[in-house]
Amino acid sequence: MKLLKSIFCFAVLLCATFNFIQAQTPAPPEKVTSVEGITEYKLANGLRVLLFPDPSKQTITVNITYLVGSRMEGYGETGMAHLLEHMVFKGSTKHTNVPQELSSHGASPNGSTDYDRTNYFETFTASEDNLKWALDLESDRMVNSFIAQKDLATEFSVVRNEFEAGENYPSNILQERVWSSAYLWHHYGKSVIGSKEDIEKVPASSLKVFYKKYYQPDNAVLTITGKIEDAKVLALVNQYFGVIPKPTRVLEEPYTVEPVQDGERLVELRRVGDVQVVSCGYHIPAGWHPDYAPIEILVEVLTNEPSGRLYKAMIESKKASDQYGYAQGLHDPGMVYFSADVLKEKSLADARAAMMGTMDELSTKPITAEELERAKNTLIKRQELLLNNSERLGLYLSEYIAQGDWRIFFIKRDRIEKVTTDDVNRVAKAYFKPSNRTVGLFYPDAKPDRAEIPAATDLAGLVKDYKGKKALADGEAFDASNANIEKRTKKGEIDGAKYALLSKTTRGNTVRVNITLRIGSEKSLENKGEIAELIPDMLDRGTKKHTREQIKDEFDKLKANVNIYGFGQTVNVSVTTVKDNLNATLRLLTEVLREPTFPAGEFDKLKSEALAEMDQQRSDPQAIANNAYQRTMTPYTKGNIHYTMTFDEQVDAIKAVKAEDLKQFYADFYNGQSATVAVVGDFDEASALTELKGLFTGWKAPQPFVRVPNLYFDVAATAKKVNTPDKKNAMLFAGMNLQLKDEDADYPALILGNYMLGGGFLNSRLASRIRQKEGLSYGVGSWLNGGSLDPAGGFGSYAIYNPDNADKLMTAYKEEIEKMIKDGYTEAELKDAKSGYLQDIAVARAEDNRLVSKLSSNLYLGRTMQWSEDQEKKLGALTVEQINAAMRKFIKPDKFVYVQAGDFKTK
Repeated sequence: MKLLKSIFCFAVLLCATFNFIQAQTPAPPEKVTSVEGITEYKLANGLRVLLFPDPSKQTITVNITYLVGSRMEGYGETGMAHLLEHMVFKGSTKHTNVPQELSSHGASPNGSTDYDRTNYFETFTASEDNLKWALDLESDRMVNSFIAQKDLATEFSVVRNEFEAGENYPSNILQERVWSSAYLWHHYGKSVIGSKEDIEKVPASSLKVFYKKYYQPDNAVLTITGKIEDAKVLALVNQYFGVIPKPTRVLEEPYTVEPVQDGERLVELRRVGDVQVVSCGYHIPAGWHPDYAPIEILVEVLTNEPSGRLYKAMIESKKASDQYGYAQGLHDPGMVYFSADVLKEKSLADARAAMMGTMDELSTKPITAEELERAKNTLIKRQELLLNNSERLGLYLSEYIAQGDWRIFFIKRDRIEKVTTDDVNRVAKAYFKPSNRTVGLFYPDAKPDRAEIPAATDLAGLVKDYKGKKALADGEAFDASNANIEKRTKKGEIDGAKYALLSKTTRGNTVRVNITLRIGSEKSLENKGEIAELIPDMLDRGTKKHTREQIKDEFDKLKANVNIYGFGQTVNVSVTTVKDNLNATLRLLTEVLREPTFPAGEFDKLKSEALAEMDQQRSDPQAIANNAYQRTMTPYTKGNIHYTMTFDEQVDAIKAVKAEDLKQFYADFYNGQSATVAVVGDFDEASALTELKGLFTGWKAPQPFVRVPNLYFDVAATAKKVNTPDKKNAMLFAGMNLQLKDEDADYPALILGNYMLGGGFLNSRLASRIRQKEGLSYGVGSWLNGGSLDPAGGFGSYAIYNPDNADKLMTAYKEEIEKMIKDGYTEAELKDAKSGYLQDIAVARAEDNRLVSKLSSNLYLGRTMQWSEDQEKKLGALTVEQINAAMRKFIKPDKFVYVQAGDFKTK
């Protein structure tokens, strides 16, 4: 009898255990849909999951989007969503030191908040362990973040510091005022960062209620891209997220609707600044409304440089020095916004009349087929290049998830391709009305012409059964090791120019090119620094065969992003395009580089832009501090190509340059003899080499290239303070010069030492103390470098902060430097630093845009990837004793130069 009773009890216990296990095992995810290589699944608890495998990547990006932003905030809660974004980095039950974990895994992380959403992401080297860690981190801080009052006590001032940083720029404030005036009731009129008073007063208890309400699986979309396998990753997602219970609360969608605007509105802002600004905004439908696509095209038609209507009316007429515009696609009806910078000596009234006149004449001067095609080419190019980059697309989908569904991205792309001139002209007449515009004063109107903003309806019907186009072809699973990169790279020389070609299949057949031209000598470039800096911006503004407008149009048709920039002795060219268009892109680029005409009209525009930029810098604490720091640390003789000019000197130099000076400089100096070029991606080596020969062969100059050395200056310790009135944010630069090369024995130890001090993420010592613990700075960190060719390097630090906290900041900074010198680092710190830094290097090799620059640089320095491999081995073998010894040997606080700029006279 006892035996039967025991068996019965065991059976009952076994049954109960089995039922418990069943209750704890989440149901398998359900597949929802698949569009162009992206597949959506849904977990039983409501979490939506997007998987986007890309075997050509050696990284994985985990991006979680919460459907909560400033739109969901109530009275007294402005900035709460953004503040919460900061707080979840403060730790959770299983992950008490989030910044340290992010650094130790070599992750590139961030978070952001907008009107309709908040997202967090981290990109890391592809491995199962790293992926498990990331999923465990995000699932734990979804529901178990501390949101503690002690953390809020310091973090609120960091967010306030970020708020104050934006207050330094009048153009940013003006934009915020226009939005707040355009929206009387809807929360899109409240800035995402919120009210300073709300940020300062919100208690952690209220923040936690907000967190518990919105940070739940049924209000989130998890996107994973990179080197993944759907089945394995889905199982892991269900393992970590599926066990989170589906909440019982029901989220109520905000129901406030902005009433139709019934008259033009005016905002006037008066603050310290050096450049005038005129802007305007118009209400438009939600981002997923059919009218949004033609509106986006209309914005491009207006603001395109150099063919845009607004550009021609304001820049070519010299009424303004810069202009831009954008359409904000949101969940609810949003806005389109335009802005232009106007020099102090110019008439703001004339600029305003030109902007409003351009907008108003849309009703009588319809958009042409040529304008439509040009705008379409630009937007389609951007979309196709984005589709080729799975990591960027995975992050960018957050914006469409926030609008209502990720598939809106593809639907909008399809709509753009089908837009007609009738569509564009219709929306121009419907929404670009004076009564729907926010610029300034209210003007009474007996018969207001109001713009009715249509409601976007039936979102479910819009995306139902949407399949999209054929998914892009995947690239190869490329081994991004130093050895394999070196093995796969083919090198050679063309008439003095060195090249490196690394051919591999990539997603969307993307290919990247990096070209560096080298010019002049110390003597021949004397007093020509400003000309050398202006010329790169002029190269694509006109050739013997094409105008600036035609050049841009052609690059857009070729789906090519081409950027040319330079200063001193180098001219850099970066190109991103696709395999089929590479050769044509290189041919046009050859024309741009070898046959520029430097049109006088275009040069006048460039000078105006440069002068406007200089005027903006005159009252910017960051620019002022940086200029003063550079002039102190590198006191080259005036006229030397490395000399740092004052703002006044730069203005005088810009004004003195003539178009003829550019032509003569180009004829004297530009050549391909000492150039380096690297090509990485999907391309035909033989045909690409043919085009490169056309670029470099026979390209010589009367003035040869002779490298100007970088000098080491033994600068005496000093402290400078520059007052910048009415600027709510201050800037600090601090550091010293080092007689150091990157091949010196101590260099690897110094690199890791700096990484632990201020070069890593939020867990570096400076960030942990100044930002995390005391909340004194939104941004704080340090850098260390050694010369590759000359023993001229440096150690430096930076911080942005409230001027009222200047003394506290300096005390904390100096104490951390002294503590590092005195006590050194620990074994635990070094372990995390090695892991994080080496993984970060691996991620850099896996990113083609960074790899192509590395290969080009190696050609110039005469190095191979073996040099990098050796450096990584040295880093991996370092001991904490070696690092502490190196930092004590080189970092001397008594030799530091301190430069601060801010409003230090407000008390």
